[in-house]
Amino acid sequence: MDVSYPLGRILTGDAQAVRLANERFHAQAVDAAELCEGETCYSSKRTTLGGERSVTGPGTFYRRSKRTLTFGPSAEPGWWIDRTDLDEQLRTRVTIRNVWTSARNIVLRSGNPHNYLRMVEHIIALRIGMGVDDAVISTNAGDPPLFDRSSLDLVEAVEQCGIVELDEPARYVTVKEPVTFGGGRGDFLTFLPPENGAKKLRLDVAIDFDSIIGKQRIIFDVTPAAFRHGAFARTNASYAQMMTVRTVGFLFADMRNLGYTPENILIHGKRKFYGEPRMALEGKALEPVWHRAALDLLAAIALIDTGRFVGRVVSYRAGHTLDVRAVGLLYLNGLLTSVP
Repeated sequence: MDVSYPLGRILTGDAQAVRLANERFHAQAVDAAELCEGETCYSSKRTTLGGERSVTGPGTFYRRSKRTLTFGPSAEPGWWIDRTDLDEQLRTRVTIRNVWTSARNIVLRSGNPHNYLRMVEHIIALRIGMGVDDAVISTNAGDPPLFDRSSLDLVEAVEQCGIVELDEPARYVTVKEPVTFGGGRGDFLTFLPPENGAKKLRLDVAIDFDSIIGKQRIIFDVTPAAFRHGAFARTNASYAQMMTVRTVGFLFADMRNLGYTPENILIHGKRKFYGEPRMALEGKALEPVWHRAALDLLAAIALIDTGRFVGRVVSYRAGHTLDVRAVGLLYLNGLLTSVP
């Protein structure tokens, strides 16, 4: 499949390094493509949830404790996080303005320093993937639950709530022009307006690991079906990271209680996976690239709080830090515009 994109204006990173990375990206073969014609099955009206559903699992950072998330409707526009275990704290809006850090995972926080939720990416990606404009996520801790099926339990909770239409049209935004953000390790993100004014989002995502994962690339239009497929993809970690956690990891507060197991995370080494990878296509396990696209990149796009982002996003070897930085710079440079 031959697909190419303009780089557009390069806003961050060394221009020559970005151009070289762009050449490597375009030279990488496409492993899977899921494109659709016309609309992408989301309501053209603003939406919220029709009820409440809770999901419970072991804590991501405190595996001995059970953590619960409850999805429910919101009377206010946007997605909100409600820490039910804290007194006198306002809800935290899901927005780029409330990102505390994106160093290892995305953490949202507002008000009191304790009013936070860690690793929100696997939760807030549902805003874009499932087409829900307004929702409240109630939680009894700043530590989210882990599941063996990645975020599929969350998808099913939202499905059980039901997605209902409100009596007003959905709002859409895109970029005014093609723009590219380069990182410091041969990575970049490019945001482009939609083709022919289509109100849909297309992702072209490539990764390149020096391990059994290797080079992977997928292109897909974000639809409920495509997102549901991607939500099954687990976080991946290297064998070296696993051994660090199991040996000296007990010395570090952010490692000693991690709830990761061989069932809820994909562990990879130089020549093999430790555990059974998912989403194999023609003998190639595409679980890592699906996770990167559906649960990491879409989460960053969900931080755009002025409407549903439509257009095309190209990602090459990028991660949370560049994702979040790019979204922030879209706002700082006045690059977002409404789509009628």
